[in-house]
Amino acid sequence: MTETVERAQVLWKNYKTTRSLEARNELVLQYVHLVKSIVCRMVPTYRKHVDFDDLMSCGIIGLMDAIDKFDPSKDVKFETYASMRIRGEIIDQIRKQDWAPISLRQKIKRVEDGYHTLEGRLGRSVTEREVAEFIHMEESSVKKTLEEAHTFNLVCLDEVLVDRLKSEEMAINNEETPEGRVEAEELKRILADYVDRLPEKERLVVTLYYFEELTLKEIGLALGVSESRVSQIHSKALMGLRNRIQQAFAI
Repeated sequence: MTETVERAQVLWKNYKTTRSLEARNELVLQYVHLVKSIVCRMVPTYRKHVDFDDLMSCGIIGLMDAIDKFDPSKDVKFETYASMRIRGEIIDQIRKQDWAPISLRQKIKRVEDGYHTLEGRLGRSVTEREVAEFIHMEESSVKKTLEEAHTFNLVCLDEVLVDRLKSEEMAINNEETPEGRVEAEELKRILADYVDRLPEKERLVVTLYYFEELTLKEIGLALGVSESRVSQIHSKALMGLRNRIQQAFAI
């Protein structure tokens, strides 16, 4: 057993015994690296709308909430539980800002509906040019909208995932319901199935972003395309994934 694990166990025992502010602060210091890791990953996406310090503040609030509610006697890693709480707190703060103007939301909806309708008719993935012709918009405008929609789609998808994965949090706190277990498993199945069905380039971008944890810039360098192009590809994949989840759960 490593020294770090031993120290964490001592800190948890102390906090659960005393419930003191000092003991909680020691746990915050023990796990603040989780907040930094999550925030550093989110900053490149949301930097136009919130700054690093604001995200850190939200993340630490999520960490403190996780510490208060976590039961170390359960067979669940605190890091897994806390990461969900930290990310959820940050997403809640971002969505409260309502940063996307109505005009942008309307353009995103027009492009998203175009993809959804055309792919439904053709039974395959479609190109920006095909969507542009279908919705009577310039192809360059469709690409620009996808790029502008990237942060919007990430926030919306994160909202959906955070909301749907609350059933897993209930399970951790021993408040699990059969419906919650089924819903969580269905969400995992939908995610896996959707990624498998993506066109090669979209699947590669999603895999590198979520599983290899590369930034959009790093993915662009790996694929030999611009960061804005990666943003467009990722945004299109997110549109489809969000639609799939919303349809499955009738959101």
